[in-house]
Amino acid sequence: MTKSEKIKKAYVDYILEEGRQPASVFSFAKKLKMKEAEFYEEFASFSILESKIWVDFLEETTTKMEAEPVFEDYSAREKILSFFFTWIEVLKENRSYALKFFEKDKRQLMKDANNLVDFKDAFKDYMDKILIEGIENREIEQRPFISERYSSIIYAQALLITNFWIKDGSENFEKTDTLIEKSVNTAFDLMGKSPLDSIFDLTKFMFQNK
Repeated sequence: MTKSEKIKKAYVDYILEEGRQPASVFSFAKKLKMKEAEFYEEFASFSILESKIWVDFLEETTTKMEAEPVFEDYSAREKILSFFFTWIEVLKENRSYALKFFEKDKRQLMKDANNLVDFKDAFKDYMDKILIEGIENREIEQRPFISERYSSIIYAQALLITNFWIKDGSENFEKTDTLIEKSVNTAFDLMGKSPLDSIFDLTKFMFQNK
């Protein structure tokens, strides 16, 4: 186990056992029998540390879904559906920590917490690759000034789904599964070609050929 992994594991254990964030980096490092400077060699703050923990959840999710033999044959819609179903499976294994994290931050839907910045960037980078595939195979429509916001739409869905799952009391989180299907399908219906795109194409053609 690397020093970074040791710190992250100890931090999660501390949160679960104490129900709160350590009082200071100094006291936390002392508990780990390491110098404060050693902590800062790996993480600039507790917020950065927490963000890296969520990045680990993201990487575990993508590794698991990409290990499926049929993954490469999935459409962009199917890949994002697979992502969210796998994401929830990963979070189930870390539910106690997730509950504490959201409780501590008193997070509201669509509001970015400072300690999710690295996660947000990594998430959007990964989704951009899938969305570009969708644009290339015409599953997703490329629109001026809007296409670049598609990954932000999927990130907003990630917050929505995760917050819903945190509060979901249904058996085996079945309501969360339903939300995943409905929200992803709705997003792709909006990102796909619509009658408005046909009207725009016709208007553009008429303007260019008047």
